[in-house]
Amino acid sequence: MKISDVLRNKGSEVITIKPDETVATLLALLDEHRIGAVVVSTDGGSVDGIVSERDIVRHLHGTGPSILEAPVSQIMTSEVTTGQATDNIADLAGTMTEMRVRHVPIVDADGRLAAIVSIGDIVKHRLSELQSERDQLRDYITS
Repeated sequence: MKISDVLRNKGSEVITIKPDETVATLLALLDEHRIGAVVVSTDGGSVDGIVSERDIVRHLHGTGPSILEAPVSQIMTSEVTTGQATDNIADLAGTMTEMRVRHVPIVDADGRLAAIVSIGDIVKHRLSELQSERDQLRDYITS
């Protein structure tokens, strides 16, 4: 199974934020869309970084409330692990586990942002896949 199978059900909408926006603006965006991470992009198509709830918490603890007025670029992760729609789901899940990341931007062949996948998306897809297999086996046995 490929990441494109996950995206077929999930969709490819990606919420982005510009690096010069404040962390407070980022918090509002996370809350509004009920998401855990946002891709940082100057133009909505490049992947300049990624910032998650964890990044905010770490910097809030280390810096204090003043971090809320700082630019997102100050707390984002610049070295972003990305994937492609053609990647194998199990391989990407393994990479996410090894690197301890919960969100991976999906880029096209030109490196442009196409979607984002969370570990939750992958788990949900795998559970659906297992349910389908179980149903097929049950139908086979009872027929």
